[in-house]
Amino acid sequence: MLRYIGRRILILIPTLAAISVITFVVIQLPPGDYLTTLTAQRAAQGDSMPTGELARLTERYALDEPVIVQYWQWISSILFHGDFGESFDYARPVSALLSERLPLTIALSVSTLIFIWVVSFPIGVYSAIRQYSVGDYGFTFLGYLGLAVPNFLIALLLMWIGLQFFGLNAGGILSPEYRDAPWSPAKVGDLLAHLWIPIVIWGTAGTAGNIRVLRANLLDELRKPYVVAARARGMPERTMTITYPVRVAMNPFFSTIGWILPGLIAADAITSKVLNLQTTGPLMLRALLAQDMYLAGAILLISAVLVVIGTLVSDIALGWLDPRVRLRY
Repeated sequence: MLRYIGRRILILIPTLAAISVITFVVIQLPPGDYLTTLTAQRAAQGDSMPTGELARLTERYALDEPVIVQYWQWISSILFHGDFGESFDYARPVSALLSERLPLTIALSVSTLIFIWVVSFPIGVYSAIRQYSVGDYGFTFLGYLGLAVPNFLIALLLMWIGLQFFGLNAGGILSPEYRDAPWSPAKVGDLLAHLWIPIVIWGTAGTAGNIRVLRANLLDELRKPYVVAARARGMPERTMTITYPVRVAMNPFFSTIGWILPGLIAADAITSKVLNLQTTGPLMLRALLAQDMYLAGAILLISAVLVVIGTLVSDIALGWLDPRVRLRY
């Protein structure tokens, strides 16, 4: 197992290096450079760039050096100083903007991932074991509904229900009277009252997809000869199902971490706008619209790195769950 993990980590290093190069190329794609864009923006506002600031930014980003030097300046600042550059749209360091948005985004993402697993696992197993039952048809219908209805529409519906029947303003993560108040049991309760709404909304599609995948895989396993042989020998149905078919059918739960995790971190920009959530989704959307290169590049880099890390976690979990995966290597 340790050799398998070491091999996966060794593959990780050149992959991350390639991702950083591609992200830097994306940052450099807009015409001109950082100073050209910043100077044009200041000119549109009727302002001008002081000569001293131009010289400082030129030295900071090595804009008068070859591209390879600029890349090293950018990536070394990130690795050794946590400096992702400066957002010219917000006129603030990118790291400061990310530090404000990432904690909430990560908390919601991890909670949503747990929600997806906790809800989809028992429903998927039940739907496979009780195939064509009333419950199976009901969960299948809800699953298709969850996949078909856009998240922002579910957000609008839950906001209306919360306001109409519970008097709860579902926008934001806290009620207006608690946003600037010190932490207290009442504020924590208000936070929890708002927190479940984005978790359910973001987790709907992932839960529905996992239910369908787990159901299909478990049905396939339950029809295999080793399951028929175990039944013929009198093995208890519950013990046999949980010990072997369910364990094999759970592979998609772990293999999807690689694409679920970055998708949650990036956050649904439209849903976050509807719910007025201060996550990285709206930040990324505004950065793209404003051609804020360093801010958009930082979020893109973090999302890509999370894909790689999520894939590594998936590989390790699959190697632990299914020996065939690690023995193959």
